[in-house]
Amino acid sequence: MFNKILIANRGEIAVRIIRACREMGIHTVAIYSEIDKNALHVNMADEAICVGPAKAQDSYLNMENILSATVLSGAQAIHPGFGFLSENSKFAQMCRDCNIVFIGPQATAIENMGNKSKAREIMMSCGVPVIQGTEGSVDTLEDALVAADKIGYPVMIKASSGGGGRGIRIVKNSEELRKAFDSAKGEARVSFGDDTMYMEKFIENPRHVEFQILGDSYGNIIHLGERDCSIQRRNQKVLEETPCPVMTQELRKKMGNVAIKAAKAVSYESAGTIEFLLDKDNNFYFMEMNTRIQVEHPITEMVTGIDLIKEQINIAAGEKLSLKQGDIKINGHAIECRINAENPKLGFRPSPGKINIEHMPGGNGVRIDSGIYHGYILPPTYDSMVAKLIVHGRDRKEAIAKMRRSLEEFLIEGIDTNIEFQLEILYNPIFEKGDYNTGFIAKEFNY
Repeated sequence: MFNKILIANRGEIAVRIIRACREMGIHTVAIYSEIDKNALHVNMADEAICVGPAKAQDSYLNMENILSATVLSGAQAIHPGFGFLSENSKFAQMCRDCNIVFIGPQATAIENMGNKSKAREIMMSCGVPVIQGTEGSVDTLEDALVAADKIGYPVMIKASSGGGGRGIRIVKNSEELRKAFDSAKGEARVSFGDDTMYMEKFIENPRHVEFQILGDSYGNIIHLGERDCSIQRRNQKVLEETPCPVMTQELRKKMGNVAIKAAKAVSYESAGTIEFLLDKDNNFYFMEMNTRIQVEHPITEMVTGIDLIKEQINIAAGEKLSLKQGDIKINGHAIECRINAENPKLGFRPSPGKINIEHMPGGNGVRIDSGIYHGYILPPTYDSMVAKLIVHGRDRKEAIAKMRRSLEEFLIEGIDTNIEFQLEILYNPIFEKGDYNTGFIAKEFNY
C-alpha cells in the first residue's frame, strides 16, 4: 500500500480523496494554483505544493509541474479525481514512465474509450448495442451531410474527445447541420484540443442510465448497479438518483452484464462507468465510457456501502477485488443534487465571490461533499459546482422527502446558487412519479 498520494485536483473531489486516504492511513499531498492557496483541500492535506498560476492550463493541467511536485514530495501515486487530467492518456503514461502509479486505468484503456468514435468501434466489435451512427470520424461538413442523410435526422454531432456536454449539437435538418458543424468543431478544439467529430442518431427523450463498474488487474470486473442521470440541462447533469425509477431486476442484470462485457473489451482496471441511453421500450444503447471516478459516485456508495475511492486505491496498489458480483446489494434509494454557484433566473450566470454565511444540512442519511467554508472566496476561474448534497432513504419516497428538507436547510449567502431550482425539480409532479427523461428540464422549466 502507498505511504503517500498526491491529489492532482481541487475542490470537493480533492477533499473527498483526502478523507479516504486519511482513513486508510495514507499521507496526502495537495496541489494548488496561486488563486487556490486558501482552498479547503490545501488546508486539509498533510502537504501542499503550488503548481502554477490561476489558469488551469498553467496549474491543474500542467503535467510537468504536477509530476515534479510528485517527485519532490516523495508521493508514490497520483489520484487525478475527475476532470482536469483524469482522462488524459498521455498523463497516465507519463506517470508510469516516471515510476509513479496513476490511480486509474491503463493509458491504452483511457485512449480507446476516451475517443468516442474509437469506443463505438470497439463496442460494436464485441457485440455491445450502440446507437446507429458513423463508424469513424466525420472530418468535413460535406462528410457530415452525407452521413446525416444515411443515418436519418435528427442527428447528434459529438466531439470524439468530448465530455461535460461540450462539443455537442443536435440538428433536425441539413440547414441546422450547416450552421452547427463548424461551431461544434470549434468548441471541441477549445475545450479538448481535439476537433475530431463523429455523428449518431439522436434518440429523442431517452433516459441516461450509467452503470458503475470496478475492475482489478487480474481480470475481475463487477458492476455496482446503475444511476439515473437524466435530469440534465444542456447535457450537463443536475441531479442523479439510484436505483433508476424504471429499472427492473431483469433489466439491471441484462444491462449490468453488457457493462461488464464492455469493460472487459478494454481490460479495464479501476472505477469507471458505462453510460447507456434507455428508450421508452427498455431498449438500451452504449453511449460512452467514463474512465474515471464520477461526480455522482456518492449515491452508489450510499446504497451499496462501498467506498469507491478506497477501492480505486486498493486496485492501483495491486490488490484483487475483495467483492464478487453476488456480494453487491442495493439498499434503499439515494439522490444527489449538484449545488452550483449560478443564478438560474439570469440564464444560470456563474456567481463567484465571498461566502459570507453558510449552513449545511445534516441528519440521518444526509451527506455533504464540498470544498467551501465561511469566508471562502470562490474564484471565477473553475467549475461552478460548490457542493454535492447526497441523501439516502429506505425508498424513493423517503429519499425525496429527505432531499427536500435538506435543500430547505441549506444556506449559502454572498453568492447565488441553484438551491431553489433544485427544490423546484424535487417538487415537480413528473419527477415525483419518476416519469422523466433527458428532456425534462427543457420541457418543464424552458431552460
